[in-house]
Amino acid sequence: MSDKPPEQLLTGAKVLVCGIANEHSIAYGCAKAFRELGADLAITYLNEKARPHVEPLARQLQAPLLLPLDVSQPGELEAVFEAIDKTWGRLDVVVHSIAWAPKDDLQGGLLHCSAEGFAKAMDVSCHSFIRMARLAAPLMKDGGSLFAMSYYGANKVVPNYNVMGPVKAALEAAARYLAHELGPRGIRVHPISPGPLKTRAASGLKDFDLLLNDAARRAPVGELVDIMDVGFSCAFLATPYARRLTGQTLYIDGGVNIVA
Repeated sequence: MSDKPPEQLLTGAKVLVCGIANEHSIAYGCAKAFRELGADLAITYLNEKARPHVEPLARQLQAPLLLPLDVSQPGELEAVFEAIDKTWGRLDVVVHSIAWAPKDDLQGGLLHCSAEGFAKAMDVSCHSFIRMARLAAPLMKDGGSLFAMSYYGANKVVPNYNVMGPVKAALEAAARYLAHELGPRGIRVHPISPGPLKTRAASGLKDFDLLLNDAARRAPVGELVDIMDVGFSCAFLATPYARRLTGQTLYIDGGVNIVA
């Protein structure tokens, strides 16, 4: 166990955060939390259209690496890890907060989801995490942590979540299997399941405001969580205080998941 004070537990840790779109993103909350605990950040942005929204945040967080990453484009993921290897020579934490499905397939119900749309959603939202883990593992020379963002709809039916339910279920299963495979190398893997949050990605879901209001009503703590709740929970899991935890889905939702 580390003898460092809590605020210094991640000083010098090298952390890759993927999926920041703006200051409301879950990934931004994670990046901010890791930075507050002393970590050095590598941050990705989707494309040139997204860069003006992400670059000021990366500058604010003093991230030495700001890199383009569209996981659907061949070679971009590999380029990110090559840059990390060249700059740092190692990596301690990866936060995967990437999900996407074609709008028609997302909003049209699972029964009418096209094979192509299902495959795209699975590749971007799930298999990219496996590819990321494959590239990260050799750089995690002293062990590390991998996090993937899921949602309650992976395990229970949430109206209008549609194709993302099966995709997130696959993501959680992939995380468990990766935890098993990478455990002997000191690498821990967690699916993280935040409660509903007002993010750009969530805005694509039909009647999302109703889901938010219902979660706030049902939460035992009486309120919704925010992106910093998610960020600090991930940061905790990356510290020595959580060194014996792996493969478990952590719900950060104010207790909504326990209420029938």
